[in-house]
Amino acid sequence: MARTIGVDLGTANTYIYRKGRGIVVREPSVIAIDEEKCKVVALGEDAYEMIGKEPNNVKATRPIKDGVIAEFDITVAMLHGFIVKAAGKGSLNRPNVVLAVSQSITEVEKRALEEAAAEAGARSVAIVKAPFAAALGAGLPIEEPRGSMIVNIGGGTTDVAVMSLGGIIEADSVRVGGDKIDDSILSYLKRKYNLIISPIDAEELKRKIGTLSPHAEEKTAEVYGRDAVSGLPLTVKVKNTELIEPITEQIAHIVYCIKTTLEKLHPELSSDIHDYGMTLSGGGALLDGLAEYFTKLFGFEVRVAENATDCCVEGIQKIIDLFPQFISFND
Repeated sequence: MARTIGVDLGTANTYIYRKGRGIVVREPSVIAIDEEKCKVVALGEDAYEMIGKEPNNVKATRPIKDGVIAEFDITVAMLHGFIVKAAGKGSLNRPNVVLAVSQSITEVEKRALEEAAAEAGARSVAIVKAPFAAALGAGLPIEEPRGSMIVNIGGGTTDVAVMSLGGIIEADSVRVGGDKIDDSILSYLKRKYNLIISPIDAEELKRKIGTLSPHAEEKTAEVYGRDAVSGLPLTVKVKNTELIEPITEQIAHIVYCIKTTLEKLHPELSSDIHDYGMTLSGGGALLDGLAEYFTKLFGFEVRVAENATDCCVEGIQKIIDLFPQFISFND
């Protein structure tokens, strides 16, 4: 296990843990390719800052969509770059890779991720479920004989799981996350103001003033984009309460996923969730007012994990360091 790394390969961000070194990669899941020379130009944060500003021969892209591979070769190139950054170059540095995947992933999608990791330089690959890792990383007592519930909201997917005695009892997943919320905000601004902005700007607006609380302190932000009618530059002032509508449109899908999971539970597990509540993890958990919104809706306590964005990779770290029995490498 000495040359082992844990990879949370998300739609929006990639986190990598290296045994003995801690979390060594925290980067956006973005790569920029010179398509004429078939060469990687930038990776991670550097590539993210290029989106929408690339010259004609360069393409900055997110090759992971909705938690699965959308562009295989580009995913391999991106993952290879991150593995080299985490483990170093050369055949002697080929690491074993523990890879977290969404609960909803199909066998075909799982094999594609395993093949991508192998082509990117992994010596062998082991798969763990992202909500299981996130629950461990959030510090939930999943080994105890009581129900623990996690809702892991990523960029492309949301995983819902209830665990007890070290295993997943019930789980569901929906391919809705931060990206769909950004798209909804983008569509709302175009519909109301004839303002066209980029997904990057929509994401930034969500981070700055996005909320689900109708009682939130009023905030405004200036949004810059292009007028859909005239084609000229346009600036609009947007209030945080305006964003409740487009955000709620997407959160409704997550609510349905949570409800269907709760409906499948044995009454004793339902009682545990009522008593001990639910934990939110992932970048989407940081949306202002989300925990309070869920608490009011479901009638039990909902809290945000202290280390929400790092929960999954920290859970992989615990699996590698403390629970290697959960790992089965595919050589």
